[in-house]
Amino acid sequence: MVLIEARDLLAFPTGNNATDTEIFGVHFNLTTLKYWNYTLYSNNTLSNGSWCFLMDPPYTPTVVLANGTYLNSTWCYLATQPIGNRARIGIGFAVVYALCLILALVNLTKHGKLHLPVEKRFYPIGRRWQWYWSIFVCTAALIGLFTNVDVDRYRVAEIPIVLNNFFWYLLQMGTMALVWEAVRHWGSWMERQFIDPNPFVLQDKDRRGMFELLIPLVFYAWLWLNFFLIVPRNWGAIELQRSPDQTIAKAIPAATDGRFKAAPFFLFACWCTCIVSLWHSIRHYEPRNRGWFNRVIGFLGYMPFRFVLMLPLSLALVAYQALAAWEWHLSPLNVHTNLLAMYLGGYAPSLLILIIQVISGFLRPNEDRALMRQRRERGHALDQELGIVKKPAWWRRANGDVESGNMRDRIMRNVREVGGGRATAVQVDRMAERRAAEMETANANDANPSSFEMGGIQRTNSVASSVRNAPAPPPYTPSSYGGKSDRRRNEHTMQMVAGLLFPPTNAESAETAAAPAPNQERGRGLAPPDTQAQRPNTSERSNSTASGMSTNGPPQQVRSMLDI
Repeated sequence: MVLIEARDLLAFPTGNNATDTEIFGVHFNLTTLKYWNYTLYSNNTLSNGSWCFLMDPPYTPTVVLANGTYLNSTWCYLATQPIGNRARIGIGFAVVYALCLILALVNLTKHGKLHLPVEKRFYPIGRRWQWYWSIFVCTAALIGLFTNVDVDRYRVAEIPIVLNNFFWYLLQMGTMALVWEAVRHWGSWMERQFIDPNPFVLQDKDRRGMFELLIPLVFYAWLWLNFFLIVPRNWGAIELQRSPDQTIAKAIPAATDGRFKAAPFFLFACWCTCIVSLWHSIRHYEPRNRGWFNRVIGFLGYMPFRFVLMLPLSLALVAYQALAAWEWHLSPLNVHTNLLAMYLGGYAPSLLILIIQVISGFLRPNEDRALMRQRRERGHALDQELGIVKKPAWWRRANGDVESGNMRDRIMRNVREVGGGRATAVQVDRMAERRAAEMETANANDANPSSFEMGGIQRTNSVASSVRNAPAPPPYTPSSYGGKSDRRRNEHTMQMVAGLLFPPTNAESAETAAAPAPNQERGRGLAPPDTQAQRPNTSERSNSTASGMSTNGPPQQVRSMLDI
């Protein structure tokens, strides 16, 4: 049974004569009012279905003309009334929602920040969606609650009542999406911790992975059906609450039609999807219990405490939406609804869910930081199993083993440890001094010293170099160098090959035998220059095959690539 406050039509008061009426001390032509089909209502408005004017002081018109024009009139659809209890309570709720909006933004910054590289299976937006929906819920609540001010201030129902309920329904959808994203992301976070020690312990395309891929689509399909049944409609019928007859004929049938009654069932399906997702996460990422009773106890025990509070509150939200679709006097669509039922069932559950979500966000750490802490704990456990004991950080500082953060200081410290100075100047100077001493020794022992460093290298002809009277090359013997330097090994190999291609003379062979072994030289692989033979003059050089210069002069002896 629908309860409606009686608002009967009023008869025009009597005036000075039969064609005159007196309304709040102002005389009007009754014939003109009846001609234009004006009716006086108990809310002190005068309307003919197209035009509406306020008749109580100080908004009473002064006169009405014969063509139906009112002078000094006030339109009915203006905010002329003082705010009522609906607006006062709504402003209080709006202040709390505004605080939740600020705290949700803080939590979005905290939990949305990345401290580890992005993984393909766990995108950063997945953990941010619950805070995006929190911001959406706060925004919708603020818009809807502040429109309650105009709902009270409008004497005749108009667009504010529509805006208030439009954003209230969006608030309910966003709250359910917030609960879903919190539940879904908790399961994703449990999976991330489960596979972090071993990324290959679970497959991506097994039954579990496909279930987690498809269940979000199922949830948002139910939510979209709830949105489709409520939002796309003719909201103008909700405004028709300007008289009791109009409310019964127009507003109540529109507010309790089949679409409003079917929408809560799809919202309940969304709630059931959250329960199934929570059960799936506990079943796969928490220890399993045997027996139905133990499984129920384990389900409640493994469930985070915030879900123990959020899920019943979200179910109460669904229940009130269904109640509003059947009971007009409890519906927020009613301008004169029961305020206790509207705020307690329509706004309080959503606000409490937001508060719980914000508090849990401050208590929980950033997931990347939590994962880094778990990795450190696993590393310490492995070190203890292997018997590795790491010294604390203060140990190095106490012993002076503190590395500077400046790379230039580290390089300079390494340079000082190896001798300082320029990188190659020390070795170059040592090599020059050693070669100068070897040159002086060779000149002192030779009667015709050579002042040219590469005097031992002569230009020969390939035919002349293969003379028959030349002694046979010495047999090949492996290099006596046994070090690890590949460059030194290559130099010894090239010396052996040069000895085979260019056989030395008897005198040079004796000189080479008397010289120290190449592996005894430590000057970057440089052997002493050959000062035994003299460099021939330019006139004695010839490229002719008949020349005997190659038989008289020593052959070319290549000891190192640096001698060429």
